[in-house]
Amino acid sequence: MADLKEDKRIVLTLDAGGTNMVFGAIKGGKFIGDTTRLPSNADNLGLCLETMVKGFSIVRDSIKALGEGEPAAISFSFPGPADYPNGIIGGFLPNFPSFREGVALGPFLKEKFGIPVFINNDGDLYAYGEAIAGALPEINARLEAAGSAKRYRNLIGYTFGTGFGVGIVMDGRLNRGDNSCVETFCLEHPFKEGIIVEEGVAARAVKRVYGELSGNPDHGLDPKGIGEICTGDRPGDKAAALAAFNEMGEVAGRAMATAASLIDGLIVIGGGIMHNSDFIMPGLLKSLRSELQTLSGETVKRVQSEVFNLDDPEEFAAFAKGQARSLKVWGTDKTVVYDPMKRIGVMRSKIGASEAISLGAYLFALSELDK
Repeated sequence: MADLKEDKRIVLTLDAGGTNMVFGAIKGGKFIGDTTRLPSNADNLGLCLETMVKGFSIVRDSIKALGEGEPAAISFSFPGPADYPNGIIGGFLPNFPSFREGVALGPFLKEKFGIPVFINNDGDLYAYGEAIAGALPEINARLEAAGSAKRYRNLIGYTFGTGFGVGIVMDGRLNRGDNSCVETFCLEHPFKEGIIVEEGVAARAVKRVYGELSGNPDHGLDPKGIGEICTGDRPGDKAAALAAFNEMGEVAGRAMATAASLIDGLIVIGGGIMHNSDFIMPGLLKSLRSELQTLSGETVKRVQSEVFNLDDPEEFAAFAKGQARSLKVWGTDKTVVYDPMKRIGVMRSKIGASEAISLGAYLFALSELDK
């Protein structure tokens, strides 16, 4: 982070929502100047593109007026399917219907502003921000402080919200895939055959399950309100509320177990629903730590590594300690340190999904400019 703070390059960013767009500028890992909010005009392609040019122009001119100089790049996330490396947005985009036939957004903005333009999926940028300036360096610093030699290089980032997003960073490099199609929402729901897992993890899942279990499907509560029932701050069916979050955790944990088995890295989760992490984590950890069987009846762990809750001080202490011991080099008087414990951890984001996405966009731009 010290080097990041010293970097003088400025990157223009955009939080692209279907209703409003928020434009800003980042330097040294921090927003500078004021942000600019404009209506998206998402259903009119011409107006939407004009809005983007206007918003980026306002921010560019405002930072120049502050004496900050010219921006080095534009970098942001855009919802929905895309050919991200080429900056082309297209396909089924509920919030941006005018983009469905395909829009060369990156080339358009590069033509207008004369600087590189980088567009990515929000889940990818979330994971990248956490890997470079969030969860991964935090855990490695805590391991160092605890005297552990263990360090982590790989991270799987998940976002819980209106959908179920994912991003993967391996050894400092973002995995964008060959088709810009790294997804988790479309995995199968573990308890509902033929149904996508997002139906059990997104905000609507908590609302639906609470309604089913409480016998009040028209309760009108969002996850925040259901969480307040769990804490006793709002009247309601507490058992149903706790069960709704627990089921969400179990469903998410099954999907995460698949990724953790393939990627073998830390897991960090962001999104507003994680304010209810105390009620989600038990089910999530239960799934990650669950077992399967072979046809002969042998028991096998669903995730081969031990899984620790890194937000729990006692579990983190065990995670940091591991099982390190001295191992003699045969035929010599020398020894080496051997730690046979394979282990990963899961934690809640400390910087938050929004900041991680913004940082991810900024850091991705710098990494591309440095190539």
